[in-house]
Amino acid sequence: MMFRRTVDAISSSGTPRSLDTTRLPLPKPMVACDPPPPPSTPVEPTIALPRDVDPNAVLALDMTPEARDFFASALRVLAASDVPFLVGGAYALAHHAGMRRRTRDLDVFVRRRDVGAALLVLENAGYTTCIAFPHWLAKAYSGSEHVDVIWSSGNGLAEVDDLWFEHAGRGEVFGVDVGLCPAEETIFAKSFIQERERYDGADVAHVLRARCEDLDWPRIVARFGDHWRVLLSQLILFGFIYPTEQRRIPPWVMRELVTRLEAECASPPKVGHICRGTLLSRAQYLADVSEGWDDARLFPAGSMSSEEIARWTAAIDQPPPHP
Repeated sequence: MMFRRTVDAISSSGTPRSLDTTRLPLPKPMVACDPPPPPSTPVEPTIALPRDVDPNAVLALDMTPEARDFFASALRVLAASDVPFLVGGAYALAHHAGMRRRTRDLDVFVRRRDVGAALLVLENAGYTTCIAFPHWLAKAYSGSEHVDVIWSSGNGLAEVDDLWFEHAGRGEVFGVDVGLCPAEETIFAKSFIQERERYDGADVAHVLRARCEDLDWPRIVARFGDHWRVLLSQLILFGFIYPTEQRRIPPWVMRELVTRLEAECASPPKVGHICRGTLLSRAQYLADVSEGWDDARLFPAGSMSSEEIARWTAAIDQPPPHP
């Protein structure tokens, strides 16, 4: 009845007529409901770190003493070995952007060819290791704590190569002098993390805001390659987030990317049925793949095999087993 009265109040020209609100039914008394339960893992906003604060001390606030000891020990044994590695995640973000996010793990990045050697070093130190996902991730455990050993990304795009090491930063993490993942590769890898439950675009914007003038822009553009639209989208959002800062993006970068966009719009692809959404989210475009769209992660368009995709998809609802 309420819907019918509302519809009747709209004239054929689309102009609302006045409603006699005294004739509308009153809503039933509202009953307060209980608030939803808090998430199992509390979500803490990313916050700026004061310049005179040690990022390691702040990042470790949420860790148990056992976790801090494990991470420090893992870094020491890796640093004492001949296995090249970098530290990323929250520690690299703190270094590049001065931002702190709650973290309870440690991300170590190595080249694919060094994965076995890195895991052997950690095993010899007494830690249990396993290959969680053969295309990008292994883990080392000490009790319930873990170190992620990473050589690519979930979508198979961000392969750790020599350039990561050539352009790495330096910093101290848990008292160990280590290499840190470069800002440019951090931007590249994080730009593609656009899941429902996790979106790393804010990290990209914070690194851009902090390091814009220092970035190797030709290398960034080259990193994105055929996926330059993802970079353009991040830079457009950066201008939306920080209107007064968008002038800091080199004009030639925006001109180059917009020129590519104009050219592609003038002559869009006429063949193929590919969905690149799976490069941004492993879950949200599965319906498209099931409808017959080609998965951009699958070789030869991407770098993953059908078995690797299946294993990565199965873990959406079920994490890999603890060894």
